[in-house]
Amino acid sequence: MTLYTIDHTYTAETEAKGSRFIAVLVPVERFEETLAKLRVSHRKASHHVTATRRMGAQGVEDHASDDGEPAGTSGMPSLKVLIGAGLVDAGAVVVRYFGGTKLGTGGLARAYSGAVAAALAEAQPRPWHRIITRTLHCGFAESSAVEAQISRAGVTVLTRDFTEDGVRLVIEGPEALVEGVVV
Repeated sequence: MTLYTIDHTYTAETEAKGSRFIAVLVPVERFEETLAKLRVSHRKASHHVTATRRMGAQGVEDHASDDGEPAGTSGMPSLKVLIGAGLVDAGAVVVRYFGGTKLGTGGLARAYSGAVAAALAEAQPRPWHRIITRTLHCGFAESSAVEAQISRAGVTVLTRDFTEDGVRLVIEGPEALVEGVVV
């Protein structure tokens, strides 16, 4: 299965029986900051339900929080939308303003997952690639050819150190591109 991620924040608003749902889809590195801002700017909201998918060393790490809604009715349905889209290194926050009518467990699950799906429909996901760092060693004579290869691959040179034996390069980029650089 191809994995995807996002680079920007996307928002959608939905309504169910008078309750208002504001879904915010955000890259995972800005998730905590976004959640804190939403808790301040929507302090009168009933709930701030969350779902995240982070790519860790052992694979995808999923997390969901119902934030006071009945267990399994909000965080997990929101997370399942992210899973179904193959989205990683992303999170969703759904802010709920209670409209006076109880939705029931099925209604809550549909409302929260629908809000995240609406934000996802606005998003422009891109294929996800694991970013790795690699250290290369080469002699002075081949350093120009290696640097040209790195440039063509679209990989970033983090550091370039000249030693007695040649050049030490630390490069970073998508795993397939970094592994493709041959010394």
